[in-house]
Amino acid sequence: MLNGNKIIVVMPAFNAESTLEKTCRDIPRTIVDEIILTDDASTDRTVEIAQELGITVNRHEKNMGYGANQKTCYDDALSRGADVVVMIHPDYQYDPRLIYFAVGFVINDICDVILGSRIRTRRETLECGMPFYKYISNRFLTIIENLVLGQNLGDFHSGFRIYKRKVLETIPYSSNSNDFVFDTEFLTQAVFFNFRLGDIPVPTRYFPEASSINFKRSLKYGIQTIWVMLKFIFQKMGIAHFRLFEPEARGS
Repeated sequence: MLNGNKIIVVMPAFNAESTLEKTCRDIPRTIVDEIILTDDASTDRTVEIAQELGITVNRHEKNMGYGANQKTCYDDALSRGADVVVMIHPDYQYDPRLIYFAVGFVINDICDVILGSRIRTRRETLECGMPFYKYISNRFLTIIENLVLGQNLGDFHSGFRIYKRKVLETIPYSSNSNDFVFDTEFLTQAVFFNFRLGDIPVPTRYFPEASSINFKRSLKYGIQTIWVMLKFIFQKMGIAHFRLFEPEARGS
């Protein structure tokens, strides 16, 4: 609890047995009230390790996808009374220690959404192991998203995110994709509903155990991201209307 705010960390997990304990170890428990892991039908010991660590575990009996995983995470966090929800991948790619600093932007009402940006400098990002094609696609898509959405964020595709409760209560994320484009849809919705977005630098780590989608999936994700931007434009211009932008009131 920090300044009267209940802080819950959620981790969408799939085959994270080799990195889960390290990720949990670096989460600042002095301010985090609860950690929730949703396992998307892993075939390794992710669930067993999570239980040994004493964190709350939800489990999908069959693999439902990254977006579906987050939906379960957020539903559970809201039902447990979270005022601030931190989403971080359990693959140890992002530094959980920075949660301590990042939540302050939300708790002090400076931002409604905070992202961890992996792109502080090109040199640092590439030296930390981000594949060059991922760096180029990230830069291209982030530029497009900033232009379309009127933002100035460094990294629209981060797996380190912090949300104020009101954001999750307003955005109709239950109707979003169950795939990776869920993240893009969510941030686009946040802009549409006039929430304030910001970011902080988060050094990243790329190594064999860290989760990463392949080139084919990355290409599909890029195309889907462009389509979400077009939906935003069409909605704003009144050319079409999408369920993506219809508010969903959830009870507190």
